This record gives sequence, C-alpha cells and structure tokens, in this order.
Amino acid sequence: MDYFQIVVLALIQGVTEFLPVSSSAHLILPAHLLGWPDQGLSFDIAVHAGTLFAVLVYFRDDLKQFVDAGAEYWTDRRFNEHATLLGKLILATAPIVIAGYFLKPTIEHEFRSLTVIALATIGFGLLLGIADRHSQNRTELTSLRYVEALFIGVMQILALVPGTSRSGITLTAALLLGLNRVHAARFSFLLSIPVISAASILAILEASANDIDTNWPHFVLGMGISGVTAYLCITIFLRLISRTRLMPFVIYRILLGIFLLTLV
Repeated sequence: MDYFQIVVLALIQGVTEFLPVSSSAHLILPAHLLGWPDQGLSFDIAVHAGTLFAVLVYFRDDLKQFVDAGAEYWTDRRFNEHATLLGKLILATAPIVIAGYFLKPTIEHEFRSLTVIALATIGFGLLLGIADRHSQNRTELTSLRYVEALFIGVMQILALVPGTSRSGITLTAALLLGLNRVHAARFSFLLSIPVISAASILAILEASANDIDTNWPHFVLGMGISGVTAYLCITIFLRLISRTRLMPFVIYRILLGIFLLTLV
C-alpha cells in the first residue's frame, strides 16, 4: 500500500469503528471500486490499536473508577455501582469471546461475500431504526440488569457477520431494552474495549505465528490516524445522539446496502 491508501483506509476505520454503520461494509469499497489490495493483517492490527487507544483515552475516568472499585472490593469487600457495571461488561463480553473462538473461522469463510455484507447492512440498519423508535428512555446504566447485559452480549455475536456493525448491534440491543441513546452508546463503547483488545491479541498471535513482517512507518501512521479519528467520532457521536434520533444512520445504511448490491 502507498501512503494515500493508508491514510484513506485508516480514516475509514477510525470513522466507522464506533458509528453504527459497519466498518466492513466501508472497507470493502476501496477494493471493489478502486482495485486496492487487501490491507493485510499488520495494518489491521495498527488501525484497531488506534481505535482501542481512542476509546481508552475517552473513557479514562470510567476505567479509573473500575480500577478503584476493584481495589475497594479487594480490600473491603464492598461492591459499588462501578464494580457492578464492570461485572455487567464482563458478562456481556463472554458470549462473543466464546462464539468468536468457535465460529469466526467459519463465518469469515462462508459469510464474507459482498451480498451478505450488503444485506446485513440493510437488515440490521432497519432493526436499529425500530429499536430507536421504541426505546423507553431509561436514563441510568445502573438500572441495567445482569440478564439484560447478557442479552446485549448475545446480540453482539451477530457482529461476527460482516456488515452487521458491532457498535450498531449492541446499540440496537441496549435501545430495545429501553436505555436512552447516550447511555446505550456509552455501554456499547465501554463494551468495545475488551472486544477490540481480544481481537487485537488474536491478530498479533496470528501475525507472530505466520512471521508477518511489519512496515513500522505504515503501522504508526495507520494507528495514529485511526486513533485520532475514532476519538473525534466518539465525541461527536455522543453529542449528536443526545439531541437527535438515529434515523440518519438508518437511512445511510439502507442506501449503502443498496449501493453494495449494485456491485454484486
């Protein structure tokens, strides 16, 4: 890849990782429209490391509270609301870790067609619209029950299907449970931390096992661009959905999916 391709692909990853629009649906476009080669495993690791760093920085106060809550429980056996939320995030992470271990190779082989990506983009976009219209505006994450956190985690398994959007499906699940948009997005973003971390570790192990060389200037550039872009997207998205519905994203997904079908 040349530097122009690196910049474009890193921008796409940074913009789409946390928006409910499917990064896989966008990353497939340069290959089909411009004939660009696959970016490779090393570049995938770089851009995901950038987005992980972005969400860690943005939610650094929450992460500190999780650490403090864990220390408090360790010393005083006191289980406060931050420890409870951490427990719900861990519970919601378990399903995709288990499913990903067993199903990811099969899904990548069987479901990575342009048709599947297009239909998933449209179908789960419509589901997001339905969830947004019927959310009950619960205003606190503390009201989320463990069984509801598990439901979000089970729904997250669908993100293994290209075109679904991990942030989109977890946001949809949280809205269906009645959380308001900001708190649904916050839970989705916090949930992305262990998921992206696990995916990055697996990718690093795969790269190490296959002796894949790393172009470090490309790696650093991709990580930096995706990280800065992802941070800005999180900030803008949370401000945006505090004032408006998610229908623009639903419409965009439908139009994108229809366009992808024309490429089949």
